[in-house]
Amino acid sequence: MAGGIGSRIWPLSTTGKPKQFIDILGVGRSLLQLTYDRFAGICPNENIWVVTNRDYAQIVREQLPEIPAENVLLEPCRRNTAPCIAYVSWRIKAKNPKANVVVTPSDALVMDTAEFRRVVTQCLKFTGETDAIVTLGMKPNRPETAYGYIQADLSSSSPRNKEIFRIDMFREKPDLETAEKYIRQNNFFWNAGIFIWSVSTIVNAFRVYSPAISKVFEGLLNVYGTEKEQETIDARYPECENISVDYAIMEKAEEIFVCPANFGWTDLGSWSSLLMHTRHDLYGNSLIGDNISVYDSHNCIIHTTQEKKVVVQGLDNYIVAEKDDSLLVCKLSEEQRIRQFSGD
Repeated sequence: MAGGIGSRIWPLSTTGKPKQFIDILGVGRSLLQLTYDRFAGICPNENIWVVTNRDYAQIVREQLPEIPAENVLLEPCRRNTAPCIAYVSWRIKAKNPKANVVVTPSDALVMDTAEFRRVVTQCLKFTGETDAIVTLGMKPNRPETAYGYIQADLSSSSPRNKEIFRIDMFREKPDLETAEKYIRQNNFFWNAGIFIWSVSTIVNAFRVYSPAISKVFEGLLNVYGTEKEQETIDARYPECENISVDYAIMEKAEEIFVCPANFGWTDLGSWSSLLMHTRHDLYGNSLIGDNISVYDSHNCIIHTTQEKKVVVQGLDNYIVAEKDDSLLVCKLSEEQRIRQFSGD
């Protein structure tokens, strides 16, 4: 899924180039490309699909020339994750009714790729043998209020896989007091929005729990893969309800499971999360760029990759970031107010 506007890490991300298309880590690969890289050995190129907004079609094809052009599906408008997932599910089903599918956002970071591949592979085996829906639950290491949570029943695991458990309930993003309570228990996990299921399972779930969305894509079976597909999608897609797959399917489904995982995941929704998951110097500073000098500074994130000489002295817990004609210097504790001053 690569259609979001991804504008929370200003000034790097803008409406013209959301964060999934940016080399945020300074490694020469965008978050979208790193997501693609993670599936090496899991999924061949011809089986990788990207759903994005039509405005981003060209940049997706430029960044992922390895995948077939027809595997880039274009949304004419934003309708949240349920229509996005429904569209690609029916499209894949038309090509292979027995397909097994992983759905993942393209704008998150995974630090331990080997563990990611191990977890995904075992979950694919599980969903290939059952009618289950599986979501990956990230083991929390702090009382995070920016993520939704999954409450699992850890009293007994699935007989087919000892690492997979039934879900008791999905929980909304909590306040700090509630998040701290969750952390004290061992059965709450961050909802990473990574789902694994067979295509027949998810299509049937839409038919049962979201029949209006199902009706739209079921009615297009004769146009998938033809020259009329994009024109028809442009006409019918806006009919879909603007709703997340969590509300449309996950909170209603019965055969739903979680696989707790720990592969260094973050959705990179803030400068603080980027600082937390990147390499630091001895003083806690994260320096992303080739020409940065830092003196008497601590716990700062400095992101300057456009070949300028940057010298920072005497800052503690600050963000310093530049992109094209914009420069940000801001306390980490005040980053939520960035948009107010940036005009975004």
